[in-house]
Amino acid sequence: MFCNQCEQVAKGTACTISGACGKNEDIASLQDSLIYSLKGIAAYAYHARELGSRDEEVDAFMHEALFKTLTNVDFDLGSHVGLVLKSGEMNLRAMEILDKANTDNFGVPEPTEVRTGTIKGPGILVTGHDLGDLYELLKQTEGTGINIYTHGEMLPTLAYPKIKAFDHLIGNYGGAWQKQKTEFDEFGGPVLATTNCVLIPKESYKDRLYTTGITRVEGVKHLSDRKDFSEIIEHAKRIGDLPERESTPLMTGFHHNVILDLAPTIVEAIKAGKIKRFFLIGGCDGAKPGRNYYTELAEKIPDDCIILTLGCGKYRLNHLDLGDIDGIPRILDMGQCNNAYSAIQVAVALAEVFECDVNDLPLSIVLSWFEQKAVAILFTLLHLGVKNIRIGPTAPAFVTPNVMKVLQDNYNLMITGDVDEDLKNMLEGN
Repeated sequence: MFCNQCEQVAKGTACTISGACGKNEDIASLQDSLIYSLKGIAAYAYHARELGSRDEEVDAFMHEALFKTLTNVDFDLGSHVGLVLKSGEMNLRAMEILDKANTDNFGVPEPTEVRTGTIKGPGILVTGHDLGDLYELLKQTEGTGINIYTHGEMLPTLAYPKIKAFDHLIGNYGGAWQKQKTEFDEFGGPVLATTNCVLIPKESYKDRLYTTGITRVEGVKHLSDRKDFSEIIEHAKRIGDLPERESTPLMTGFHHNVILDLAPTIVEAIKAGKIKRFFLIGGCDGAKPGRNYYTELAEKIPDDCIILTLGCGKYRLNHLDLGDIDGIPRILDMGQCNNAYSAIQVAVALAEVFECDVNDLPLSIVLSWFEQKAVAILFTLLHLGVKNIRIGPTAPAFVTPNVMKVLQDNYNLMITGDVDEDLKNMLEGN
């Protein structure tokens, strides 16, 4: 006997990802939002668990939240709103656990200038998010003559002391995930995909692509034993030397501990009027038109403002040379998307110094919106009561007009629009 959901599927009727067919569309929207958020939380919790850290409260919440999305369990709008916000709280916890796991295992990131491009010699490119996989590969390639390069959200790993200590970790190659098909093709050596954000490869490099962990691609070799990367290592040796390609260096490693160490300088600069405002511009990148908004916004932000960035959205602006304020770079790359935790810690610390609410700080948040981790991070900010956030370049498709209105009415959540108009409003505190 079919359940209501199955009957709808059998009839060819579109269902939401939560299977909430036939339900109030706003509840279905909130259930979809919850599932997207859970996917983001699961990614962070998975990485932490791989490094030996877990949290029973996060695990228990995921069971409760998934149960909530079953067909015919809960039709109460208010309880769904509450659980969506609680997912933000649990995501904050997951990011905190992952941050501690990363720093306990690899040290606290420090400001680091990263070489980009390639040098002569065999090489392997590592993409994804998993620091443990990169570290294992570095250990196994030490002394082999093979150079290792990072790609995408692996860039910030070059700021961790125990990782960047490897001499054969040369630098970063390429940009955000959506450029893989061009960049992996041009790289010429083997590529190791450690987590999500891997695209179906072109035939031209399919035989050079390897996956590990949860990542799989049909027809691509999967390395199930992360303690044995010998196959990709031998492949790099067979290919031999990569050509030399030099590009502009990038800065990364502005973990919250680093920025908080600069707090006295930052506070004095704010009091002296040298720093007027902070902008957090980052998140997930994508190929859809309209994402030049983030580059244009960064270029137009006045010289007396600091830009914090993170996630692969950083590649829209981290190449810009915007100078510094009293020795503080105007663009501070805080790390991977999970390092939104660092941005939150900085905001909380500044609010304590100035004895004000986070919403009263001279801080504007503009998130580049794309996938599940961005959803979880947004709900974390809403859980903390942060208002006046802009997301873009489009509204999330799974949020109904009624749900969007609730978010706008309670948090003044906005969709990015005209750069000049948005910037004018942000500089005025709106």
